Amino acid sequence: MGLAACADHETQNHNSADFPEFEELVAVIHPTEGSEVNGVVRFIPYPDGIRVIAEVHGLDPNSAHGFHIHEFGDCTAPDALSAGGHFDPHDKPHAGPDDEERHAGDMGNIITDENGSGEVDYVDNVISFTGFDSILGRGVVVHEGEDDLESQPVGDAGARLGCGVIGVAQI
Repeated sequence: MGLAACADHETQNHNSADFPEFEELVAVIHPTEGSEVNGVVRFIPYPDGIRVIAEVHGLDPNSAHGFHIHEFGDCTAPDALSAGGHFDPHDKPHAGPDDEERHAGDMGNIITDENGSGEVDYVDNVISFTGFDSILGRGVVVHEGEDDLESQPVGDAGARLGCGVIGVAQI
């Protein structure tokens, strides 16, 4: 009976009213093996999309680091490869966060200061909290190098230095 109930539930049509509305999502970035990268990424509904606010520490000073939402909220591998590739539900090319054609998970770069800390604050009009484009339960990865915003499929940003799972924030 349990399997039939699951199958019936999965085949029902759902609209956005069937999903809970969240005030904020959050990912706590933890270092991968051999790294010291850490931080917090907040996702907040905004009139034109989702506001992305990130603070990341432990990176090389005065440098740029690729910053992406990945397809899986699985940071269990020592190198975070368990998070899979960039979140790309519409099979688009890799690009920057302001490009019309891009992976949903393309968030550009974090630029660090002389202490190796960086902040990001922008509104993303591609990602969503619900439906097919939902970021809930996916991973956020900070990379070793700069994302060139054009190399396919992932911007040539190098190793993964930090990873966090996007979950519901306590407000």
